[in-house]
Amino acid sequence: MIHQNGFGLEDLGIKSGLRGGERLVSSREREMVRDLYEMKEQPPVGEVPQKMYAWTVRPERYGEPEKAWQLEVVDVPEVGEHDVLVYVMAAGVNYNNVWAGLGVPVDVIGSRNKAGEPENFHIGGSDASGIVYKVGSKVQNVQIGDEVVLHCGHWDPECPHVLAGGDPMYSPSFRIWGYETNYGSFAQFTRVRAEQCLPKPTHLTWEEAAAYMLVGATAYRMLLGWGEHAVRKDDVVLVWGGAGGLGSMAIQIARAKGAIPIAVVSSDSKTEYCKSLGAKGAINRKNFDHWGMLPHWKDEVGYSRWLKGVRNFGRAIWDILGERRNPRIVFEHPGESTIPTSMFVCDTGGMVVICAGTTGYNATVDLRYLWMRQKNLQGSHFANTEQSAGLNQLVAEGLVDPCLSRTFVNEELPTAHQLMFENKHPHGNMAVLIGAPEMGMGISASLQKERLAVEVDDSVPEEFYIPPHREIVEPTASIRPEDELTVGEVMRPDVVTCTSEISIRKAAKMLDEHDVQGMVVTDAEGWAVGVVSQTDVVLAVQGRPDQAMDSLTVEDIMTPRLLSCRPSTRVSDAITTMTRMKVHRLVVVEKHGDKLKPVGLMSMRAIVRKLAGVPQPGEEG
Repeated sequence: MIHQNGFGLEDLGIKSGLRGGERLVSSREREMVRDLYEMKEQPPVGEVPQKMYAWTVRPERYGEPEKAWQLEVVDVPEVGEHDVLVYVMAAGVNYNNVWAGLGVPVDVIGSRNKAGEPENFHIGGSDASGIVYKVGSKVQNVQIGDEVVLHCGHWDPECPHVLAGGDPMYSPSFRIWGYETNYGSFAQFTRVRAEQCLPKPTHLTWEEAAAYMLVGATAYRMLLGWGEHAVRKDDVVLVWGGAGGLGSMAIQIARAKGAIPIAVVSSDSKTEYCKSLGAKGAINRKNFDHWGMLPHWKDEVGYSRWLKGVRNFGRAIWDILGERRNPRIVFEHPGESTIPTSMFVCDTGGMVVICAGTTGYNATVDLRYLWMRQKNLQGSHFANTEQSAGLNQLVAEGLVDPCLSRTFVNEELPTAHQLMFENKHPHGNMAVLIGAPEMGMGISASLQKERLAVEVDDSVPEEFYIPPHREIVEPTASIRPEDELTVGEVMRPDVVTCTSEISIRKAAKMLDEHDVQGMVVTDAEGWAVGVVSQTDVVLAVQGRPDQAMDSLTVEDIMTPRLLSCRPSTRVSDAITTMTRMKVHRLVVVEKHGDKLKPVGLMSMRAIVRKLAGVPQPGEEG
């Protein structure tokens, strides 16, 4: 049973502990229930209005967060027999609702409409803290007035798999609340399953309590949910993105279990932060250049170069430890760029556990290391209630800090997601005030005097995890001295460009007229800003009416990051990169400051033409 824990309800003369449909207002007051309360104007506990303010996404607004998320008034959702209605004090910020706003990789509104849900809007938010205002008839674990934190695991409690005692994470009814389900925490009221409610730690503010559950419970399951591979005392645990939301939780959980976490970060400035959380040390990934998909094993030049890079990375782990030990657990989420390295450095019989693919989904593995060293590659997705409660207990005991780095006021909710979309968000976790009128509220009265002032870090890191474009990093020494052929000698020089505001119908005509598979997208000054291909055009119009060819622009469908090289890049490096990244061409650029001027295209076809002695288009005559 969750008990009321210090929000000050008794001081207001309000009692908790009511069941089902009971209200905390008199009959006369019930007649005066308002239809809508203004933001941060909290209704009396138990009083549920008909309408509420909510941050929503609608299909016609799909796009970047500052465009997609808008505040509007909608109906308060009905509560089913297993449901709980929570008045939201604060909400956490996670990347899943950047995806929801973009409409990719899943159109969450369209998916729910196909399943029979009628709402043509999405209320996001998969982390929250708040107060219970209404409970369904079969709810037993919470009462009206209880202060709660919410985990995002949502499933049908009457699913046969769940009733049989199976892990709800494997139930066909499992969904992520506030992403795959509607009525998330970006509203005055949110609807959740009873099992999602856990006691709010009394020493936390509302915003702190809203910031940790999604990433923390995900990390908890990854590190403790896989039987013999659960983290143990003295295990070496390699944590990718140690300064991020997931990584900061993983470091603390591993440390709490007596393990030795080592962080991977994007700048040396994040090392001390990771150490403060319990990491033994940190490795700056930018000191290495072997990232990306594995070179094909027949590419002896590329594979040898990769092997040298990954061995150097492994030695960096040993240097931090002061001994030659490999990680028993590798905590993964970048995916495409890092999986080859993670599988290589993982110890014999160890586990690489992954919950996302922030750099891409097409990961490659050298199977020789997998089977000969009997390593495990384990997928993991959020957590069940027991695991969420385990994480919450560590927080309540002070062993895991929420790592709240920045709190936004309600009006800044789109801005918070825009920063995350642009990889400009601070380390740790972020939260947005929803119902709480100001920061610092929600701490138990008995602990308030002991609480030190919380400093809000408004800094934005200068370095992003994914740069605006990815460029081949040229090695310092040639593996094959005789290999002097450069991209400038092989590339197709007549690069076709277009601007981002033209319609995709016009782009399709240009691709056909110039007989090219892709064009470089440039701004008004001729600087490269992206790429649009035949595939982009075809996928954009798939399932859409013919009018979409005119209403959509190149900006809507282009790839806004370039995979580029320079004329001086060696052809062998270009081949390795194209093979590793599974692309057919590179944009050849001349760099002027932070600007990229396209000067040609480098493709496998261009190499074949060179080998055959056939002039490139634009070179004839």
